[in-house]
Amino acid sequence: MGFVDLLSAASMPVLKVLIITALGSFLAMHHIDILGQTTRKQLNNIVFFVFNPALVATNLATTITYESIVSMWFMPVNILATFIIGSALGWMLIVIATPPQHLKGLILGACAAGNLGNLPLIIIPAVCKEEGSPFGDPDVCHHYAMAYASLSLAIGAVFLWAYVYNLVRVFSAQDSGNIAVANETGTVQPELTQTLLPSSPSSNSITMKQKGKAMLDVMKQHLGNFSKRINLKLVFAPSTIGAIVGFVVGTIGPLRRLLIGTTAPLRVIQDSASLVGDAAIPTVTLIVGGNLLRGLKGSGISLRIVFGIVAVRYLLLPVFGILIVKGALYLGLVPADPLYIFVLLLQFALPPAMNIGTITQLFGAGESECSVIMLWAYGLASISLTLWSTFFMWLVA
Repeated sequence: MGFVDLLSAASMPVLKVLIITALGSFLAMHHIDILGQTTRKQLNNIVFFVFNPALVATNLATTITYESIVSMWFMPVNILATFIIGSALGWMLIVIATPPQHLKGLILGACAAGNLGNLPLIIIPAVCKEEGSPFGDPDVCHHYAMAYASLSLAIGAVFLWAYVYNLVRVFSAQDSGNIAVANETGTVQPELTQTLLPSSPSSNSITMKQKGKAMLDVMKQHLGNFSKRINLKLVFAPSTIGAIVGFVVGTIGPLRRLLIGTTAPLRVIQDSASLVGDAAIPTVTLIVGGNLLRGLKGSGISLRIVFGIVAVRYLLLPVFGILIVKGALYLGLVPADPLYIFVLLLQFALPPAMNIGTITQLFGAGESECSVIMLWAYGLASISLTLWSTFFMWLVA
């Protein structure tokens, strides 16, 4: 299989994404205003609460079984490695570029979290249909590709909302949090100092109770601050709930026979959910195009930071990915399945997750800077993803 065939197979899915993204940007233009800011926010809510959960649940329920989960156990480890290594490289970038405080969470998040959901769902099944694909029969390849991409989307959603959301949250609220802690300390300390030197032995018991109460108040305050900073409810975002539903239906035999398959009594529920979920990919891609248009207006972010993030995601992370996946293959931790290995490698070469833009909008920290980062990252992704996909397919062929 020649280089030209591999390049063609890798470039077609990326070109499809670019065409739909360009359409989204066109619809978001001021003189068109079909996909304006208000419309994008409303569509974002529909995607977040309806389309994505349906997409994840139906794909996982259809393609995931207990046996496939056992065989794909390394994928969560691989995705966790992308977050950890990306965070470490992002922190090195922060040390070198010295950005403002409110951008540190954005930089770490952009370096750590790749687009593990929508792009794999578009690229991986599309690669199977290309003539130059090294993955065998297109139908069999598509079946497994949807399973791998769906699992990638589900795990990526959990890590994104459990880690990156709280990372941006902590950095965006750090200054106000320090003030709050200082105020709380100021109210507690005088009470503590008054109880350190009791006036008489008879007041010892009262003093100890007061001291214990004061220390308990301090602990409650710290626990309250922690719970406010780390919002564990976002771990159970709608996509995560959809993933749980998909795992339950796919792995429990009676439920699977009831809902999945052409002879299933309640197959209409699965078919209806699948119909809703199919709208997620084109809708999200259009929203991406509309959001990227904001990046053309620019912001005060240094280009050194932007290209540093691009270098982390498109140069350093893929190299680490090759070392990790090849090492796991050498140690026998992953099966010698070319498509599965290709998916693991691709997870290290994806652009930043688009939901980072949603997270920055929630906290108002680096929103315009995020648009510039996404504009450059997704603009260069057409070249980077094509070249890395070509190389990865050559590597596993």
